Amino acid sequence: MALASISLILIISQFLLQIIKIDAKVSSIIVFGDSSVDSGNNNFIPTVAKSNFRPYGRDFDGGKATGRFSNGRVPTDFISEAFGLKKNIPAYLDPSYTIQDFATGVCFASAGTGYDNITSKVLSVIPLWKELEYYKEYQSRLEEYLGNQKTSEILSEALYIISIGTNDFLENYYVLPHRQSQFSIEEYQNYLAGIARNFITQIYELKARKISLTGLPPMGCLPLERTTNLAFGGNCIDRYNRVAINFNQKLQALVESLNKELSGLQLVLSSPYTILYDIIQNPYFYGFEYSATACCGTGRFEMGYLCDQHNPFTCSDADRYVFWDSFHPTEKTNGILANYAVKTTLAVFQ
Repeated sequence: MALASISLILIISQFLLQIIKIDAKVSSIIVFGDSSVDSGNNNFIPTVAKSNFRPYGRDFDGGKATGRFSNGRVPTDFISEAFGLKKNIPAYLDPSYTIQDFATGVCFASAGTGYDNITSKVLSVIPLWKELEYYKEYQSRLEEYLGNQKTSEILSEALYIISIGTNDFLENYYVLPHRQSQFSIEEYQNYLAGIARNFITQIYELKARKISLTGLPPMGCLPLERTTNLAFGGNCIDRYNRVAINFNQKLQALVESLNKELSGLQLVLSSPYTILYDIIQNPYFYGFEYSATACCGTGRFEMGYLCDQHNPFTCSDADRYVFWDSFHPTEKTNGILANYAVKTTLAVFQ
């Protein structure tokens, strides 16, 4: 690699490592999705998809395992802080929070869920349609607390973040036979994009105007998937990455279409693919040492209950790793991804 290119990467990586704060006109952060953004809703439902135990959360404030699938915060926490709101977004189902806490930020996400209802059934988690029902309930509670006019102002000025989709492919389509027998991979992508369209339209009708739709990451490079590819050197699974790229293109087309159709809508696609792939391929330039394996356990297949405090292999310094468990990034990586989003696609909301 040329010296000039290395210098440019170093400058960019150091910029992204900085916590960026902005003076923005965003009233609240409202989150829908899966484990990439779940801040603890799964703690309160009967599912094995939990992370409310150590070593999860060991680098969170007070070393608390909140139910976030990371050693610390998730991207939406960093985004909230960057927009001058709260440092951590509370989970809607957590009874220790009140509607007052939720007025400036709330998370409805559920680890293990997807666009597809079948995906949510795999681990018995909250389906996307139920997340929408919780939002409607939240809206009613907010109206009781603040009144209709103030609630309308908050909801129309809130930034809605939707981060979902990876599980539909890695827990559903490529593992279970049902959807494969119904759809080709392209047809399934179109099916999911249709669900995304309907969901965005529904929250638009419920006052959402500023929406960030998150694309898929390079899912073939997750440590779990690389472990299944050990016979070929543990490299990224290219066909999974191509699917992610193709699906992100469909989501971009959806964004452009809805922005034309729905008056007053500001919808953006915030894709982590390019930046996360670069971090994985060039970990040193972002201050990491390991990107093929994760911090927890052997770093190849552990997540959830397989990643517990009794695992003797868990690393002592998560900041050296791109991934915390075999599926989820470390807090350090989440911070970089969030800051990248804030300075690029989310800049229109500043």
